[in-house]
Amino acid sequence: MVKIIMHGCNGHMGQTITRIVENTDGACIVAGIDLTGEKLNDYPVFKSLEECDVEADVIVDFSSAKAIDSLLDFCGEKKMPLVLCTTGLSDEQIKKVTETATKTPVLRAANMSLGINTLFKLLEAAAGVFVPAGYDMEIVEKHHNQKIDAPSGTAIALADVLKECAGDDYYYVYDRSQERKKREAKEIGISAVRGGTIVGEHEVIFAGEDEVITIKHTAYSKAVFGKGAVEAAVFLAGKDAGLYDMQDVIAARMG
Repeated sequence: MVKIIMHGCNGHMGQTITRIVENTDGACIVAGIDLTGEKLNDYPVFKSLEECDVEADVIVDFSSAKAIDSLLDFCGEKKMPLVLCTTGLSDEQIKKVTETATKTPVLRAANMSLGINTLFKLLEAAAGVFVPAGYDMEIVEKHHNQKIDAPSGTAIALADVLKECAGDDYYYVYDRSQERKKREAKEIGISAVRGGTIVGEHEVIFAGEDEVITIKHTAYSKAVFGKGAVEAAVFLAGKDAGLYDMQDVIAARMG
């Protein structure tokens, strides 16, 4: 049984993961961390990791960027495996994630959905066909009106896959409103839409001279991210120090 500490347990995703784990064999949440300290679940809740005296195998984090530095310090010191789901990290924090992974296993992904991470693999194959043929590549992402960062971390991760396949001479364009000129061949356009309660939608467009191919992922519930996080926690428990991502989880599922 993999014992999980839920960091950010009273947030929307923390509560979602709590419900998922209740119906998951082989995993249980033994404690939660939340600044309020309010107990909304059957497990004990602490205001900080330092106050937590419950033994666990892995921490799952869905909190905020401002809480990440202390979380990384704790996991590095205690050699505690960490599934890091919080996005919008600074360059300094991303560097600190890499440093922490030299001391303990850390799994970080721009998106925890198994569907999105399978999409990465599909894009590699598609780009290998369409880039040499001169197809234009565009990404359109849509999220709810409360999302702070734009473009999304997932959109950037999708663009990174395309750029890696296309070559270093390709570059990202986030906003075409500042210059009135035609699209350049080496552009990878990224557009962000914010509105309503859209959970998350990412569409990759390959546009050729006489055809358009789209590869699209739509999340109808945040539960898809929670399910991926739980699978990641089960995967990461007991692993050696290092930096992991959801591709490692998918590879393990495939045997």
